[in-house]
Amino acid sequence: MAWRHKNRWFRRWLLVIVFWLVPVMIVAVREIQDEMAYNRADLQRALTTWMFSDAERAAGAPLRCHGTPATARAAGCPAAVLAANAQRQQEARNEYAMRRSTLASYLWHAFVGYWVVPAAVLLGIGVLLGGVRRALRRPAAKPVPER
Repeated sequence: MAWRHKNRWFRRWLLVIVFWLVPVMIVAVREIQDEMAYNRADLQRALTTWMFSDAERAAGAPLRCHGTPATARAAGCPAAVLAANAQRQQEARNEYAMRRSTLASYLWHAFVGYWVVPAAVLLGIGVLLGGVRRALRRPAAKPVPER
């Protein structure tokens, strides 16, 4: 087969790129785990923190309003307190969604910058060197005799 002996550089390029993908993916997965753990903790803190007015504190709302909104509703938290905190909790959910999309965007750009671009550069260099070697390997063109 012609492919077996020709273009060994292409197989080597594939091997290098596949092995380079491993550390890139390890770093990406660790970054996702660390960042999302922080984001989930921040979201949970925002959803389980309650703001009360003085009248609501005097009425004993902090005893019934704890945990997530669903838990607080089940524990008998007054609807006024749930409504007063709903906007802030929704903003926390929106912030979490924005952080997730930002993280995905950053990781995509990092993947392109640390894996796709080096792969393309190495492929381009290989193609260029292969072309130069092929050009140097061919015999010189015979001059055409004049009449």
